[in-house]
Amino acid sequence: MSIRKVTEIKNLKGTDGGIKVELTPFLQKDLPEPLYSQLYHWIKREIEEGRLQPGTKMPSIRQLSIYLKISRNTVETAYQQLQSEGYLESVPKSGIWVAEMEEPFFHPTSIEQPMFPEWIPSSEVHVDFEYGNVDLEKFPLKNWKKCLADVVDQESGLLFQYGEKQGEYTLRQEISNYLLQSRGVRTTPEQILITAGTQASIALICQLLVLRERTVAMEDPGYNGVRSVLIDQGCLIEPVPLERDGLSVGHLQQSRAKAVYVTPSHQFPYGMVLSISKRMRLLKWAYQMDGYIIEDDYDGEFRYRGQPIPSLKSLDEKERVIYLGTFSKCFLPSVRLSFMVLPPSLMVQYSLNFANYNQSVSPIIQRAIALFMQSGEFEKHIRRMRKMYQRKHQFLLSCIHQHMGTRVEVVGEKSGLHILLKLKGITAPELIELGLSKGVKVYSPAQFWLHPNSETSSYIMLGFGGLSISEIEKGISLLASCLPVLED
Repeated sequence: MSIRKVTEIKNLKGTDGGIKVELTPFLQKDLPEPLYSQLYHWIKREIEEGRLQPGTKMPSIRQLSIYLKISRNTVETAYQQLQSEGYLESVPKSGIWVAEMEEPFFHPTSIEQPMFPEWIPSSEVHVDFEYGNVDLEKFPLKNWKKCLADVVDQESGLLFQYGEKQGEYTLRQEISNYLLQSRGVRTTPEQILITAGTQASIALICQLLVLRERTVAMEDPGYNGVRSVLIDQGCLIEPVPLERDGLSVGHLQQSRAKAVYVTPSHQFPYGMVLSISKRMRLLKWAYQMDGYIIEDDYDGEFRYRGQPIPSLKSLDEKERVIYLGTFSKCFLPSVRLSFMVLPPSLMVQYSLNFANYNQSVSPIIQRAIALFMQSGEFEKHIRRMRKMYQRKHQFLLSCIHQHMGTRVEVVGEKSGLHILLKLKGITAPELIELGLSKGVKVYSPAQFWLHPNSETSSYIMLGFGGLSISEIEKGISLLASCLPVLED
């Protein structure tokens, strides 16, 4: 076995006659990929390449978590995914075993090929529908540079120190004003906490609410970046299925969750809006259970149909909603600046328990954004980008209708910077591979399901924020040529 893999397999005869195996994968906590995903991929590869044979008994969740010094939830999530895909099977009162395969996926000497090709030389990719990119052509770079320069030139030596622990007051004041005008959220600068991204906010909330080894509900499918943080923080994930108008509140009410993470204004990745009746039922659940709602309003500025939807926080009368916002979609991902609005009681708790924590976002960046907002440029930028993204969004839908017709179904077309396409007659892995062969890169949203199933392979995800009109036209045209012709 290659030394580079730093792996070890020991076969031990079990008392039940099966072969038990002790696994030693090389898990790296400093990688962006979460631990459960690393473990899942490692075990899957060992099975596919024949080093873990059918009929081999796997260590129990408890044994492997102790041996690898990782949480039981991490092991359980990896095992559940492998079971759902048929690599492992759980036998009552016997344990977890490597499943029998009708035929091997690979010969031991073959090289594993990724199921979803994610890399191709950049020179060969003509159009990349990656989600999360923003339009840089219309970005007010000159004004942003001026704000940065003005802050550095005008500020005193205090600017070059650590800054206020809760975040620069001037920025929190501007955010407070902006939230009232744009999202109907009434708050004070004292309730706002600046963070270095949504994931940093979630990690802090987990500590603040003491969620380790407690059940946290979240939409399924849902944002895997948050799910990874919750799992790494030792939370027990309760996946809540989605209905036409958002997450199933009935399912949530039957769970043991004391906190729920939701994207009510634009569900990620399906795109539906949580209905007002469900918003009120969700708030009622929080009040009755003494629980908390973590509302992620990641792209609430970009709604293209109907009136603006009130945020959950604006409807909250008993301070049970923690509101999350970010500058990644409405401004620039690279500034790494997000914020959250904490209920007063939690802010008091934060002040007591996190008094020694320094602010993680540069005070230079914070004050420059505050200056950008004070000058009125931020509001102009939002209006300009809303019009630009709406134009791209409408053009994307028009191209899909023109080139793809009834061969796909558009999902989540009312807001945001992405849509889903439900495919007919072809799977996502097949279309991804065919698209790459023509220089078009699209993505599978399967990673957003806690337990992917056969249905997940029928969707692809198209992000359009960073693409030009001509690139959208070219990409959809090329992608449409990869779709099969359906019989009437």
